[in-house]
Amino acid sequence: MGRGKLRIYLGAAPGVGKTYAMLSEAHRRTERGTDCVVAFVEHHGRSRTEVLLHGLEQVPRRELAHRGALFTELDLDAVLARAPRVALVDELAHTNVPGARNAKRWQDVEEMLAAGIDVVSTVNIQHLESLGDVVESITGVRQRETVPDEVVRRADQIELVDMSPQALRRRMAHGNIYQPDKVDAALSNYFRPGNLTALRELALLWVADRVDEYLQQYRSEHRVSRIWGSRERIVVGLTGGPEGRTLIRRAARLAEKGAGGEVLAVYIARSDGLTSASPKELAVQRTLVEDLGGTFHHVLGEDIPAALLDFARGVNATQIVLGSSRRKAWQYVFGPGVGATVARESGSDLDVHIVTHEEVAKGRGLPVARGARLGRSRIVWGWVAGLGGPVLLTLVLNTVHLGLANDVLFYLALTVAAALLGGLYPALASAAVGSLLLNWFFTPPVNRITIADPRNILALAIFVGVALSVASVVDVAARRTHQAARLRAESEILSFLAGNVLRGETSLEALLERVRETFGMESAALLEREDDVSPWTCAGRAGAGPPVGRPEDADVDMPVGDHMALALTGRVLPAEDRRVLAAFAAQAAVVLDRRRLREEADRARALAEGNRIRTALLAAVSHDLRTPLAGIKAAVTSLRSDDVEWSEEDRAELLEGIEEGADRLDHLVGNLLDMSRLQTGTVTPLIREIDVDEVVPMALGGVPEGSAELDIPETLPMVAVDAGLLERSMANLVENAVKYSPAGRTVLVAASALADRVEVRVVDRGPGVPDEAKDRIFEPFQRYGDVPRGAGVGLGLAVARGFAEAMGGTLNAEDTPGGGLTMVLTLRAAGPPGAAAPLSAAPHSAAPHAAAPLSETAERQAAR
Repeated sequence: MGRGKLRIYLGAAPGVGKTYAMLSEAHRRTERGTDCVVAFVEHHGRSRTEVLLHGLEQVPRRELAHRGALFTELDLDAVLARAPRVALVDELAHTNVPGARNAKRWQDVEEMLAAGIDVVSTVNIQHLESLGDVVESITGVRQRETVPDEVVRRADQIELVDMSPQALRRRMAHGNIYQPDKVDAALSNYFRPGNLTALRELALLWVADRVDEYLQQYRSEHRVSRIWGSRERIVVGLTGGPEGRTLIRRAARLAEKGAGGEVLAVYIARSDGLTSASPKELAVQRTLVEDLGGTFHHVLGEDIPAALLDFARGVNATQIVLGSSRRKAWQYVFGPGVGATVARESGSDLDVHIVTHEEVAKGRGLPVARGARLGRSRIVWGWVAGLGGPVLLTLVLNTVHLGLANDVLFYLALTVAAALLGGLYPALASAAVGSLLLNWFFTPPVNRITIADPRNILALAIFVGVALSVASVVDVAARRTHQAARLRAESEILSFLAGNVLRGETSLEALLERVRETFGMESAALLEREDDVSPWTCAGRAGAGPPVGRPEDADVDMPVGDHMALALTGRVLPAEDRRVLAAFAAQAAVVLDRRRLREEADRARALAEGNRIRTALLAAVSHDLRTPLAGIKAAVTSLRSDDVEWSEEDRAELLEGIEEGADRLDHLVGNLLDMSRLQTGTVTPLIREIDVDEVVPMALGGVPEGSAELDIPETLPMVAVDAGLLERSMANLVENAVKYSPAGRTVLVAASALADRVEVRVVDRGPGVPDEAKDRIFEPFQRYGDVPRGAGVGLGLAVARGFAEAMGGTLNAEDTPGGGLTMVLTLRAAGPPGAAAPLSAAPHSAAPHAAAPLSETAERQAAR
């Protein structure tokens, strides 16, 4: 059975109708006789959505216990055993409850697809991993539950479920999305018109990019060369001259006028050696175009106008921006120039903009090197000069008698001109024809092939020798010039490749895309296999050409070692291009090895970190937990002994020792459990608006009375925190401060407001901590000086910082003036009523929140 197909309904925000559209599609398929089941769909109390579940088979969910509550999750094993044709799976980015088969729901979907089950799912734009920073800048909330972009990109169908912000807010106000008690908070926070508009634009642009990829693939597969102006895509032709910056800015302004405009700057390196560009200026222009949101491309081309037009049509461009020619007036005798040629040959599907600039008609200012391979026109003119020139010269010299010596010099000059124009063979033809005409018309006896005077024989011999020598020198110079130009073009490409590596642009796909662009190919793929008999596998590819199963099936294959090859499709490359291709292939192999080594290093680092945590945990259990256990056991044994008659005071003292030991054990185990939650990312803050003076006093219950004093003004603004996490963080900070404070010195806990933040300071007068150790004390199992006064495993400060960051705050250490250490806990001040807690204002499937690996569905079940 083949792999199943994935269809995704993508929405800009909760409530646009993704689940409704998915269920409607399920009813349509069921009516057509398709075996369709509901694997997991959450209607969130929306009556219209709930109605659509009627009539559809639902696979029973799996129940999981977590933190004393019962949750329901998708039962993957049951779905695989049922093996339907189509399965409906809501909320693709959902994080499963610990204990489920996979950590993420999209991983469950991958297993269904691998089993041949078609899946229909839903996801919001803010859940895409690559858009996390953008969504946070728009909404002010970091989305913790994400799905890799590649998972969504691989979907066979992506359908956008769209709704205007005004209509969505009306749905919210009518109670069609959230419960009535959450509507006001949602409308004033996440569902503000600006937020919804920006998220809608993100969704539209993302889907438009995917549509553009499908379009490019279709055009490539069907070899469509005509431009389809589906969106404005502007190509800027750069020469490396100073006018390039003006062209890039003009193109950026043109792109801004059209929806979804895109700028592609391209520099075409000529392989004929006629021009060269300043690498420094090209680097500046590359930076400029990337800063303006465009892309820079470097392409080899024999004919600059043709290469520019081929590139523009290859990327489906709609406009080309070129600068007015910098050539002087007399230089137009050599041709109309690139701009005029491109404008003439662009056809009706490409608009060409010729932009004026300050460098117009001031000269190219670039070094000129003549002749790589002599062009066809020069060779033709060389033959004309070599064959027709002597005849015309003979007619002229027959009318003007200048003497044999002068006649020989004229024919020699004509031979040199033929060599300069056409190379060796036209010069040889000119020398041969010229010597025959000299002998027949100007060497006595005239009109005969014989030569009477031996000195004339010597003159003709010298003439032929000089002509041949000059022609040979010109031909060798042309060959050397071609080689130098070719090497220069190759060095530009290799320098560009090295620059990419130095800039950190070492993505294998990006490198293969650069190979494809540089050589004008349809696709490029890096193939590898384990041994000589194993099948080839694709390690990475770029382009939309047909897939390549073996290197032999490609138009060009470049071996890299024994079991790796770079394969390109599109055309056959000349042999002289393979040197540069070999460099690209070697670099691709290095990038692949580097990526795998990095992945192995990450795995090794994770294993090492896990081993370190486990080792420290075992040490803590064997050492720090043994003392209170030994004390408890000794006290219990004493109380159970029949040999000693304990007084009431002794019995109370032993019981007090048991209680203290149990408290110490409870504190140690609590810190160990908290750290394990932080390490596994299962801390779920429930953000609420509270007063600091409601929580902080409760954190002092674990320290001796009178060891800490409070200074918390009643005028402080409320803070947006999780009360339980804040209390636990403050308790650890205060206990740590009391532990290291000198006897008789109290710990000060003070709070103050600063702009939109509230700072809580825990000040002690202990020995303090050097600057270089201030960050290290927050690491797990770290105890400064490793000489704590009292039991502990070095987790208190690590847990406090972890909880602070989970609530969106910070925890840092500072020196106390006069000696000691001050812990500064910075918290977010609550905004206007209803604005501080977008985390709890909406269900998980509807709005992002700060750090909630459990869905809002699970939270509601826990509350019940």
